[in-house]
Amino acid sequence: MAAGFKIAEPLEYHRSFLKENCRPDGRELSEFRTTTLNIGSISTADGSALVKVGNTTVMCGIKVELTNPLVEAPGKGFIVPNVDLPPLCSSRFRPGPPGEQAQAASQFIADVIESSEVIQTEDLCIERGKLCWVLYCDMMCVDYDGNVLDACIIALLAALKNTKLPEVTINKDTGAPEVNLEKRTGLNIRKHPVGASFCVFDDSILIVDPTAEEEGLSTSHLTVVTDEKERLCVVHKPGGTPLSAEKLQECIGRATARQREIQKLVDKVVHSVKTAQ
Repeated sequence: MAAGFKIAEPLEYHRSFLKENCRPDGRELSEFRTTTLNIGSISTADGSALVKVGNTTVMCGIKVELTNPLVEAPGKGFIVPNVDLPPLCSSRFRPGPPGEQAQAASQFIADVIESSEVIQTEDLCIERGKLCWVLYCDMMCVDYDGNVLDACIIALLAALKNTKLPEVTINKDTGAPEVNLEKRTGLNIRKHPVGASFCVFDDSILIVDPTAEEEGLSTSHLTVVTDEKERLCVVHKPGGTPLSAEKLQECIGRATARQREIQKLVDKVVHSVKTAQ
């Protein structure tokens, strides 16, 4: 009977749970799903991470390449993020060029990288005006069950902390770069941005870490990104019903608590991998 009600009236089905301050999967309104992290899982990448937030699974692989810096920014390298939402992860996505949601996610991640200053692009410069690193950060969703933006940020942060750049020297005679793959150094991670996503039901009920079903039924979406200094990096709200100042402040408070929790998880996993080596 409950299964039939859920299919016929999904919104009323969810409302019946929200009235009791809980959700169909058993969580409280302000409860995040279990988050797990694995780093260094792609041996062919220079840095990688696999993140699961509930059923939502995102893999991030980072490849580094040498290139020439831009004339207008001779002392800076590049970070190029890309989010892929293939049909593999959900039937809602179709084969072909990146859809609107994937493009919006890629731009969102680029905004997070720039505004949070997780890495200074100056650190990627090898020789001013001549040589720099470009970091290709590819995030692929393997299983989509809502809140893909939070999972992408965690996967990116963990993969960056796992990335090691080979030593590069410039040959004085030929001027050509010489790469020593045996000698590598980690990236200088300056900030630790973490996202927390929210949905609003019936313009009033706020829930955190929405599933794909909850996202589809909600009237508004919001993602707040903060760093370890409780600095607000990005607030992403793509349309929907407006939020009151009190609700927004509540979201920011929950986002800062989430940041501390995820940074502990990332640091713990990075440390365990280092000790295992």
